[in-house]
Parts: sequence; structure tokens; C-alpha cells
Amino acid sequence: MKWGASVGEGSSLATALRAATLGVREQLGEEVPDFALVFVSPLYQAAARHVPDLLRRELNPRYWMGCSADGVIGGGQEVEYRPAVAVVAALLPEVRLRVFHLEYADLGTLGWDDDHWRELTGVRAGHPAQFLLLADPFSFNAGHGMRQMDIIYPGVAKVGGMVSGGSGPGGNLLWTDGRLDHTGLTGVAMQGDIQLDTIVAQGCRPIGNPMFVTRQRDNVLLELDGRRPDEVLTELIKESAERDQHLVHGALFLGLAMTPAQVTYRPGDFLIRNLMGLNPDTGALTIGNNLEPHQVVQFHVRDARSAREELIRLLGEYRQGQPGPLAGSFLCSCLGRGSGMFGRANHDSDLFRQCIGDVPLGGFFGNGEIGPVAGQTFLHGYTSAFGLFRPWAGEDAGAREPEAAGDPPGAV
Repeated sequence: MKWGASVGEGSSLATALRAATLGVREQLGEEVPDFALVFVSPLYQAAARHVPDLLRRELNPRYWMGCSADGVIGGGQEVEYRPAVAVVAALLPEVRLRVFHLEYADLGTLGWDDDHWRELTGVRAGHPAQFLLLADPFSFNAGHGMRQMDIIYPGVAKVGGMVSGGSGPGGNLLWTDGRLDHTGLTGVAMQGDIQLDTIVAQGCRPIGNPMFVTRQRDNVLLELDGRRPDEVLTELIKESAERDQHLVHGALFLGLAMTPAQVTYRPGDFLIRNLMGLNPDTGALTIGNNLEPHQVVQFHVRDARSAREELIRLLGEYRQGQPGPLAGSFLCSCLGRGSGMFGRANHDSDLFRQCIGDVPLGGFFGNGEIGPVAGQTFLHGYTSAFGLFRPWAGEDAGAREPEAAGDPPGAV
């Protein structure tokens, strides 16, 4: 297994894509890649129909997928606000690939039928696989889609993001092995000698103490530890440090503990969700997620310093427990991060290289990020979702491939 990632810039799509593929070829050599990802600035949209022909001529991967992106990532660079193309490619000699596309309405047809999902993804329900996913935010409800995929493929790593670059419905680009769509979800299922690890950095840190939801209705928080939420917030502001008092007024979120039996909680144990409104009469808070009775929650704040400290911690913890050498990595980072949050370019890419090493990293800035928290897959915001690829280090890799006999690695 070998990966490469690079960014190309230029006045034309052809120039930028050629530069990106040249950088990838320098990393992979002359072998034809089994798989590639392509992320294209919307500033090239007028020439987007040429992407399949240009990629075939410059790289000719066996399978590929991609999307439009307001910013692209590769080769240690995060290019924002300028026309650029990022290309990620891999040699995967013992990996089976299935690139697929579905529309949101297709989820109803697929339902819970094993055969329907296997026909789409090449993976039977409950079997080991890795999924990399790109979805259009205007036409595909990723929260619903991920819940359904988690039921069909429990415990299977899923990472990706929401396409960016389009200003409205139909404005985004999704490529599925050369076919161009403007709606739906495009993904790849990987099976065999490959393992996908994930890191989901939500950019927040907890303040105050964990509390119990003692009364709720769907996504409306009515009581915390038997008290009105607005009373809890008033007390939280008074007791917070000066730095946090400012953040509580403008960058406050609620973290939902995802492991019911947990006794102690650390940063990163919570799913971060927006506060959507406060009812001044009842003191109730509306949350961007349904709540469960007696669920543990904790308020969180977000700023550049918190996001940086969290990412350093998560990357360091991964490196300390890293089960094997990495071959390549993918990153979907929120459009709200990057230079807008950190005041400089390449922040997350630089930290990744410092903490993990010189592993090829490529991806894009998205309108939402897909990744797991406590074994469940969610759609996030202001997050960096990393997918880290390595050879399978467990039981024999052949046992992880689908049952189809006689298909060569990489075959659909």
C-alpha cells in the first residue's frame, strides 16, 4: 500500500490538475493508481466537464471519486480563496474497491435489506469494510444517511464530508468514476488489506461540570439537574474565567455524552451540538440534537486556542497508541476553520505533520464533516475529520474481503 497527495494551482483547470498529478506521480512512481480522490475549486467550474478526461490523461486511476471544494488540501498545503486542485491517489494491491452513488430518496428503497445494500456498496451487512463518503449538503440529509449506514454496517469506520463550492441547490459537483452529479452522496467501500482509523477534532473544550438532563422534550432541554437551563447558564457565566465569559456569550455549545455507562468524562467524550435558542419565559434551551432522559451533558466553548489544543491532544494520543505504520490520510476540515479561525494557512496540516509524521495528507474544506464519536457516525460542524489508512494488522486480510470468488483486488 502506498499513498500520495498533492495540490496544484494555475490559471486553468488543466494546469492545476497537471501540477497536482505530477506531485502524486513523484510519490507513487509509474504504477497506475488503484484509487484516486480529486477536489476541484469552484473557480474552475466552467471547465469542470473536462475533469474526467484530464485525470485519465494525467493519472488514469482504476477508480476515482471527487467533488467541488471551496478549499483544497494536499502535500502540506491548505489552499483557500484561490483556484486550486488537490489529488490523492493510492496503490492498493490487496484491496477491493466499490465506488458508488446514491440519492437521498434511494435510502427508502435500500431500507434494511442486506441484498440491496450489498448490490450498491459490494459489502454485505455486518462485514468488515471502510467507507469514505462525500455528500451534497443541499440534497442529502447526511445525519439520516449515517444513522441508516450505522445500522447496516455497525462498527465500520465511515469518514468524509459535505461538498462545498456551490451557492445553492444543484451548484455542487460530485464525480463517481467519471460520472458527474450535482446531488446525492458518492462513496467508496474498501475491503481487504486496509484499515481506516479516524480522528474527529470538534474544536471545543468543556467548561463547568457534567450534568444530568432531568427534563426534556425531543431537542428542547427543560431542566438540568432539576434546574432551569437559563439559571445554570447565569451561574456558569459568573463562575467562568474572564476568557470563558466572552466565549459563553458567543461560542457556547452543548456536549452530549454518548456512552451511558460512563462514570468519568474527558474532553472528546462528547458529541458537540449547537444551541439554537433560549426561551426567556421557561428558561428552556433548544439544542441541535434530540436529548435522552437522564443523559449526561456538559457545556463547551470554541475558539482557536481550544481547537488547537484539542487537535494536538488527539493527534498525540493517536500517535502514542498507533497500531501500525500509516500509508496515507484524508482530511475534511470545516470551512469555518482554516485561516479564518487560526489566522494562518496550513494550521491543521502542519500539526498533523508535527505530531504524526510525513504521511501523505489530502482532502478539502467542507460544509460539514462526517466522522464517528463513541462508535456512531455523525455530521459535524467546525470540525476536522481525519481518515488514517494503514495495512490491516489483525487477522488474515483475505478473510476481510467479500465472498465473491475469483475477483482480482480492486475489482467491482
